[in-house]
Amino acid sequence: MTYWINTVSRGHVERGVAGGFTQANHGKPHGLRRLARDDWIAFYSPKTDYPEGAPLQAFTALGRVSDDAPYQADNEHWRRRVEFVTCTETPIRALLDRLDFIVDKARWGYRFRFGLFSIEQSDFEVIRAAMRPGVNAVPH
Repeated sequence: MTYWINTVSRGHVERGVAGGFTQANHGKPHGLRRLARDDWIAFYSPKTDYPEGAPLQAFTALGRVSDDAPYQADNEHWRRRVEFVTCTETPIRALLDRLDFIVDKARWGYRFRFGLFSIEQSDFEVIRAAMRPGVNAVPH
């Protein structure tokens, strides 16, 4: 199992949650092919909408990949099916000191420029614990 962060505006995350899917890198399939069934994704939203939304800088959703391969939607964008879990939007700033994948804390936003990237389970658990207080761990 791999843990991922997908950098997506909150508006796009909300559409994905409503439809049970995710896209990455503006609908291209390449990054999505790296995902496997049962991988977990934390969604980070730098803005409310893309491209002109207000700054947000928060984790906005958590979900588990529920299919085996990318599929092409009607609008020609590639997607993966995701089962989202109930969680609370969580600003990132309070978590920065506990996230090991952010090496340079002064330039913490740089890592998110890569869109979809893998993280260690320990970092995912920091995010999950903040977004789902009272839930001990992600189900396996």
